[in-house]
Amino acid sequence: MEPETLKSAVRDRYAGFVSKNQSCCGPAASCGCAPGDASLDVGYDPKDLAAVPEGANLGLGCGNPVALAALKPGETVLDLGSGAGFDAFLAAQRVGPEGRVIGVDMTPEMIERATSLARKHGYGNVEFRQGDIEALPVDDASVDVILSNCVVNLAPDKAKVFREAYRVLKAGGRLHVSDLVLARPLPEALLQDMDIYAACVSGAMLKDDYLAAIRAAGFGGVTVASERRFGLAELSPELMALAKQRYPGMSPEELEHLASSVLSVQVEATKAAKAVDRACCAPGCCG
Repeated sequence: MEPETLKSAVRDRYAGFVSKNQSCCGPAASCGCAPGDASLDVGYDPKDLAAVPEGANLGLGCGNPVALAALKPGETVLDLGSGAGFDAFLAAQRVGPEGRVIGVDMTPEMIERATSLARKHGYGNVEFRQGDIEALPVDDASVDVILSNCVVNLAPDKAKVFREAYRVLKAGGRLHVSDLVLARPLPEALLQDMDIYAACVSGAMLKDDYLAAIRAAGFGGVTVASERRFGLAELSPELMALAKQRYPGMSPEELEHLASSVLSVQVEATKAAKAVDRACCAPGCCG
C-alpha cells in the first residue's frame, strides 16, 4: 500500500481515539476499556497514572519507555508519536523545569489535545509539534534522549525513522523504544489489511530486521531490555474479533499462532559520543 494511504488510515484511527476518548491498539488494550487498565498491563505504575492530566493517557502504549530511559534533570527529551501527551508529561516531571520535552505527532487532534492539556496544567517545559516521525521537525543534534511507545511500527519507512532519530540526537544520546515486532511473518492477507495495520500489527517488522534497522542508522549498544510474547487471550479483543470476521476460515490453532507471532519489546541504543568516519576503510580507523 502507498505510504500516504497508510498514514491517512492511521491518522483517522487515532483522531477517533481522541474524539471518543477510548483506547484500542495492540496487546493489552481493548476498545472501550479504561486507559489506565491498559497502561498498568504494560508496565506503568498507578503513581504514573495519577501524575498526568486527565485525558493525556489513552492507553495506547505497549511498554513504559519513560521508566527505561532513567531521565535526568536538565535533559532534552523527544517523544516520537506523542499522542495526547502521556509519556511527554511523565518525562517533563523527571527532567524538571531546567529540562525540556518535545512531542511530535502527525495527528492534529492529538496535538490539539496535548497542547491544551500542557497549557491548562502549566507544563511550561513541554511543547508539541505536528509532524512526521520520518521527517522530524527537530534540529540536528539537539536532544539528549528519544522515547517512543508503540508508534514506529505504524511508520511505512521505519529505517528512515531511525535515521531521523540518529540525526536529531546529540553525541552520546540515548534511544528508548517500546514497540511491537514479529517473531515470524504474518499471513499475506493480513499484511494487506488496513485496519490490522492501523491496529499496530501488520505493519510491524520481524524482530531481527527491526534491530538491524536501528544499527544501520548508526546506533550502537542496541539491546532488547525486555520482551513479551502474547497469547490469544492477551491480544486486543477488537483485533482478534476483526481477524475472525475477515478471515472466518482461520482455525482456533491458526488464530493462536497469529497471536503468538506478536512480540512487545523494549529496545535501547546509543549514539556514539565520538563521530565515526564511515568513509574510512583502513585498518584501525573505524574504532
